[in-house]
Amino acid sequence: MKFENEFKKQIVPEWADAYVDYNGLKRLLREVSCERQIKKSRVPFRRSKKKPTVNGKCRELTSQPRKCQIVKDIENQVGVVDRSLQNDHLQLSKSCSHGKFQEISEIEMAFLRKFDEELIKVNSFYKENVEAVTEEASVLSKQRKTLVALRRKMEITPLNERHDSHNEVSTIPLSSTFQTPCPSGSVHLDSAVETDANYRHEQKESHWGSELDEVHTEVSSNKHVDEVTTMENSQDSQEILKHVKVVDVFNSRKSTSKDICKSSKDDDLDVDQDDRSKIEEQLKKAFAEFYQKLHSLKQYSFMNLSAFARIMNKYEKISSKAAAKSYMETVDNSYLGSSDEVADLMKMVEITFIKDFSNSNYAEAMKHLRPKTKREKHSVTFSSGFLSGCTVALFVATVLKIASQKLMEREEGTHYMENIFPLYSLFGFVVLHMLMYATDLYFWRRCRVNYPFIFGFKRGTALGWQEVFLLSTGFAVLASASFLANLYLDRDPSTQKYRTEAEKVPLGTTALILLITFCPFNILYKSSRFFFIRCLLRCISAPLCKVKFPDYFLADQLTSQVQASRCIVLYICYYGLGEYSRKQNKCHTRGVYNTLSFIIAVIPFWLRFLQCMRRLLEEKDWMHGYNALKYLSTIVAVLVRTACELRKGATWMVLALISSVVAVLVNTYWDIVVDWGLLRKHSKNKYLRDRLLVSNKSVYFAAMILNILLRIAWIQLVLAFNLRSFQKVAATVLISCLEIIRRGLWNFFSLENEHLNNVNKYRSFKSVPLPFSYSDDDDEKDN
Repeated sequence: MKFENEFKKQIVPEWADAYVDYNGLKRLLREVSCERQIKKSRVPFRRSKKKPTVNGKCRELTSQPRKCQIVKDIENQVGVVDRSLQNDHLQLSKSCSHGKFQEISEIEMAFLRKFDEELIKVNSFYKENVEAVTEEASVLSKQRKTLVALRRKMEITPLNERHDSHNEVSTIPLSSTFQTPCPSGSVHLDSAVETDANYRHEQKESHWGSELDEVHTEVSSNKHVDEVTTMENSQDSQEILKHVKVVDVFNSRKSTSKDICKSSKDDDLDVDQDDRSKIEEQLKKAFAEFYQKLHSLKQYSFMNLSAFARIMNKYEKISSKAAAKSYMETVDNSYLGSSDEVADLMKMVEITFIKDFSNSNYAEAMKHLRPKTKREKHSVTFSSGFLSGCTVALFVATVLKIASQKLMEREEGTHYMENIFPLYSLFGFVVLHMLMYATDLYFWRRCRVNYPFIFGFKRGTALGWQEVFLLSTGFAVLASASFLANLYLDRDPSTQKYRTEAEKVPLGTTALILLITFCPFNILYKSSRFFFIRCLLRCISAPLCKVKFPDYFLADQLTSQVQASRCIVLYICYYGLGEYSRKQNKCHTRGVYNTLSFIIAVIPFWLRFLQCMRRLLEEKDWMHGYNALKYLSTIVAVLVRTACELRKGATWMVLALISSVVAVLVNTYWDIVVDWGLLRKHSKNKYLRDRLLVSNKSVYFAAMILNILLRIAWIQLVLAFNLRSFQKVAATVLISCLEIIRRGLWNFFSLENEHLNNVNKYRSFKSVPLPFSYSDDDDEKDN
């Protein structure tokens, strides 16, 4: 793989602006190369030699020759290109090995200045982040010490003591704890991309060095020594816990540890085994997230150092000047090339995690600290293709079955399709939504949108578009087979005795899908299924719990599934009230059905309204209040439209049209301006954003127009067309499918905008709430 492609692949998306502008430097090098070709083409040549040729891309530079200036040898020029580097103690080499003068053109000077600017930018970003993680490390160290003190106070055996006292704890060599290439020392030109198998780290004598020694001592000590140490440190534990408060999952302080950690004689403890497990789990997540941040910083250092080495190697070849050595000495001596803090912190986290959170099990610790990325499996691709073919075959078989029995030409058959179609359209809505989500995942990945971080997926568990497509095709096969079986059992003359069983096929299919969704066994992407269930429960419980991005994103998806929600009402009527599928007209005459039609159509919008109000109260941001008003206008429109469908009449139609138009205008403006961040007058890209992930700007304008058209399609449900009963059902299903497609379009640009907001703030890691709060810290904040 070319280094340029590898460089792009390893970039942390939210830090993209902080990396060295490798393409920009290469562009300047191409200009340097073109300039040299042009100069050679102008030099008189002998007849025996072939005239130098000029690349076609370089011919345009011929009409605009660049001025040249005579300066000292390039190795001396390293020290005068940009004096601002001296502010960061970057001592540039001034060795004059050749002792002669060389000609440096203006474009070469521009390249060298650009090189210095990029080095300053990368060096500053890295230094700021190292200082930040160092402060975070001290906070985590304090939290860890508090946890150890809490264990001792509660007389709970630490995790590393649960082994048999006769078993020896193996010592893990520090040199084996790193396998990812990212040297923090000097990088040489010929070995810029070597793996860290050849990298040897010299440990510094620092605070963290003493921490490592302490951890090794504690891990390798036996049970007797631990007991003695515990007795000696009991007073220290009391002092540590004196001003500590325990924060529960909902960030509410329970009480001071001085009060809850009573003497061993008192069994009434507020911090019990469950509380301790929650505290350890929170700290475990905090250390794992911190380790990932350190790993990204280490990779950031390595990739930028490699990029600098590569670009100077290219410059040396093009210009035939010995500049790489001098410049790379400068890079090696910079903070980026000489700092070892990140490597030290990574080792400290590894040993601490092994000792305190993994029962001294190295493999278990690395499993949490370095979760393996999911690899694309050929079995997933094959299964998706196979199930797609099965879906097409079942669909063709269904169409041929309907055509052979001429169901649509007979009144009885039309009545059957009118009643059975809404039941199976529920599955169609879900399959279409999953397909749109799979499409979004595909384009998010291509545009390098960090959707796992935005959604808060656990590392290594996020589904790719192939897995979602596999699930959607499997779902489609199950629904298609169910519909074909129902059609065969109910309408085929040879199976008339099974008509009663045919009425139960849709219910059985729904029950099977729910059983798979809530299956507690580790099959069919259990972590993703349970993540979806947790988000759904938080949506339903709004505004009782804190609203996170996945919660209101899922609630937005539910607002596009109003018709699917009404299909659920039909299921309730058919099977809950004893009205089976060919008695839909009786459902419409029931007051319970009509009431549920009102309620269930409003529930998704009401949940979003509650979520907005919760965020308004928490964040004090009036944008959430305006968003709540937007959903309130939609609720009014849905209620009036539902009343128009059930009661008919010109008055209700006029009210439904007015409320729907208002809701469409408000929602369209919010989609494009707020959620997508488009239509910016003073943007670099006119009427778009300053930053765009899709290079073709027409895509954004087409998306805005399409969003407006699909929003208007929603109003068509209000108009009373002169359609037959089944045609009206089909039109309703079609318009509902268009709304799902619009939601899939909205998903891509909404998440793109969210990703760019994270990029602007270099926000690439989630913050894990810590379990302990300190009263002395609170006093400092108050002061």
